[in-house]
Amino acid sequence: MKQSRTGRHPGVSNKHDGIAAAAQALAAGDALSALKRVALQDDPPALALRGIAMAQLGDLGRARDLLRRAARGFGGDPVARARCRLAAAEIALVTRDLGGLEQALGTVRSALAAQDDRANAAHAACLQARLLLLTGRLDQAEAVLEGLDAAALPPASRPGCWLVAAGIAMRRIRAGDAALALDRAARAAHETGIAALATEVAQARAAFEAPAARLIESGCEALLDLAGVEALLGTDMLLVDACRNFLRCGATVVPLTGRPVLMALLRALAEAWPGDVPRETLLARAFRARQADESHRARLRVEIGRLRGQLAPLAGIRATGRGFVLEPCGGRIAVLTPPVEDDHAGLLALLADGEAWSSSALALALDVSPRSVQRALAELRRAGRVEWFGHGRARRWIARSVPGFPTSLLLPAPVPMG
Repeated sequence: MKQSRTGRHPGVSNKHDGIAAAAQALAAGDALSALKRVALQDDPPALALRGIAMAQLGDLGRARDLLRRAARGFGGDPVARARCRLAAAEIALVTRDLGGLEQALGTVRSALAAQDDRANAAHAACLQARLLLLTGRLDQAEAVLEGLDAAALPPASRPGCWLVAAGIAMRRIRAGDAALALDRAARAAHETGIAALATEVAQARAAFEAPAARLIESGCEALLDLAGVEALLGTDMLLVDACRNFLRCGATVVPLTGRPVLMALLRALAEAWPGDVPRETLLARAFRARQADESHRARLRVEIGRLRGQLAPLAGIRATGRGFVLEPCGGRIAVLTPPVEDDHAGLLALLADGEAWSSSALALALDVSPRSVQRALAELRRAGRVEWFGHGRARRWIARSVPGFPTSLLLPAPVPMG
C-alpha cells in the first residue's frame, strides 16, 4: 500500500488522528464522540480512551476492565500505565471502593511526578484531597490542596479542586470561605463548557444553602443556614451541639463523642432551661427506661455526677425537688440539632451525596465497625429508606429519599477546638 507524503502509513496516520480527536472529545466531556473515534480499535491508547469514555457514561464496570487491559498493553511505558491507574483510582473513588485507595493514589501521584507529568500528578493530588475530605481528615485534605500544582491542573479538574476547598470550609463552618470557593468552582465549570461539571457545582451550592441545623432556645425553634451557625459559634452562648456531640462556649469545647448517655442528659437539661427536668424524663431520655426502679435512679445519680465533672467550669447542675436543672455560669443556653433528626443521621448524610456506597466504605468514612454499619443499613432497608444492588463484595447501597440530610454538620469532621 502506498505511503503518505509524511512517510507514515495511511492507516497509522488515521489511527493516530483518531486517538488525538478522541482525547480532545473526552477533555470536552463529549464521551459519545470519543467512542465513535476509537470504538473499533484495540490498541492500548484506544482501550484507555474507551475506558475513560465508558466511565463518563456511567458504565463503571466496563470502564475498569478496559483500563486494566490498557495498562497491561502499555508494557514498558510507565507514564501511560500510571495514567491508566489514575483513571481506575478515580472510578474507585466514585464507586466508593475506598480500601487501599489512599495508598494507590499516593503511588500513582509519585510516579506521574517522577515522569514530569504535572497535569496528571496535580489531578491525582486533587483526588487525594477529595478522598481525605470524604473521610473527614480535613487537615490532611487542606495540606494536599495547598501542596498541589494548581497551575498544572487540567481545566476539567479545576472545578473539582474548588469543590474540595468548599467542602472543607463547610465542614469547618466557614460560610464565607465556602461561598467564595463555590463561586470559583462555578466559574471554572462554566469555562469548560461541560454541563456535568456545572450540575455538580449547582448541587454543592444547593447543599450549602440548605438549612444546616435547627436551633432550640427557651422552647423556641428556628432553622439556621451555615452562615447562621457560624455567627452563633462566634458568640459566648453555651451551645449544646447535638450534630457533632459537644458542648461549646466561645473557644472552649467539651467533646462528648462516645458518651451518648451524658449527651442525652445534657441535651434534655439544655432544652428545658431555664426550667428543670423531672427524673423520670431524664431516665427515659438517657436510658429509655419505661418503668424506673431504684437501680435506674442510682445510675442516674452517677451519670449526673459525671456530667457535672465534664461541664465544669462552664455550667453546674443543681438538684430540685422533682429532678435537675442546668445552671450556666453566664449567658444563654441553646441546643443545635440536625434539621431532620434520625438515629442514623450520619450514615444518611453520607448516602445523600447520591453515590452508591459499600458498607465497608461507610464504616471507613464514619470510623465505626463494619458490623454497626451493616445493622444500621439493614434497619434502614426494612424501613424502605435505602436499597442495595449487587452481591457479596460488589453490593452497593443508595438512599431512596433523604430530605434535609445533605448538611455538612453531620458529615465526618474533627471536633472544632476553637
